[in-house]
Amino acid sequence: MIVDLPNTTISKVSKQLVQIREQGGAVALGRVLTLVIQTTLSGLEDAIKAANESSHEHPCRVIVLAEDDAFTQTQGAEGAAEDRLDAQIRIGGDAGASEVIVLRAYGEVSDQPESLITGLLLPDAPVVAWWPADAPAHAANSQIGAIATRRITDAASALDHRAFLANLADTYTPGDSDFAWTRLTLWRQQLAAILDQPPYDAVTGAVVTGAVDSPSTDLLAAWLKLKLKVDVEVVRVERGSTGNGIKGVKLQRTSGDIEIVRRVPDIATLIQPTQPVREVSLPRRSLRDCLSEDMRRLDPDDLFGKVIKTFKTA
Repeated sequence: MIVDLPNTTISKVSKQLVQIREQGGAVALGRVLTLVIQTTLSGLEDAIKAANESSHEHPCRVIVLAEDDAFTQTQGAEGAAEDRLDAQIRIGGDAGASEVIVLRAYGEVSDQPESLITGLLLPDAPVVAWWPADAPAHAANSQIGAIATRRITDAASALDHRAFLANLADTYTPGDSDFAWTRLTLWRQQLAAILDQPPYDAVTGAVVTGAVDSPSTDLLAAWLKLKLKVDVEVVRVERGSTGNGIKGVKLQRTSGDIEIVRRVPDIATLIQPTQPVREVSLPRRSLRDCLSEDMRRLDPDDLFGKVIKTFKTA
């Protein structure tokens, strides 16, 4: 069910939520957190879809602050944007296991996002903030980030992902996370599993190959450098049939190199000395996968903090 509330107030939105629950709609009981999303209208539905799918694992209230991609706001008599708030409430089949509140603010109302969401936050529940596209220069110091337990950005959406990661390293605050790091979970698990098998001779160097626009490639190289204490070379290639992202990893050892190469989507080839070549599953992670993982742990990711600092000093 979708309820539109044009030209409204936060108080009216809150009362409408209560009315919906009293009429037998979705209840707030069992909601474990509030997810606040700041995005553009063009990215609105993709973000809500990911939140709805993640809500089956993490029942939550989703508050979306939607901004126009271009200046198309209603103009007042003096040419300035008219002060106004439009809202939409989605529940039931339109909201997964959550309740979704979409807010579109105009004029001076849009300058105070914290005041817009404060009256809609679930009481005594953690707040997760997610910026699917443009993110504040200092997420933890932004109005939304300051009240969030966890703050999620996505370096892959930046025009210059290396500058984005460098700024993230400079402004890192415990609780910060980025999907470029979350997309590495399966790669890190696979590499750790390989190194946990004989022979146990030390890695003397590593090479990470990835697309020119892949921030995950940089973070994987930083993780290997941090964990293995070796020099890691980063090789850039053009995007191909496997899309953007990591193309392969080579671990150099005296007993022979280990390689994981992804030549086709979702499947990688594992090459090890004295062993037959085999295929391993390395699927690309969706927005839903990344969001679910970041919502699964609300404590600070100390390892990410070390890795992002290692990237900056590399």
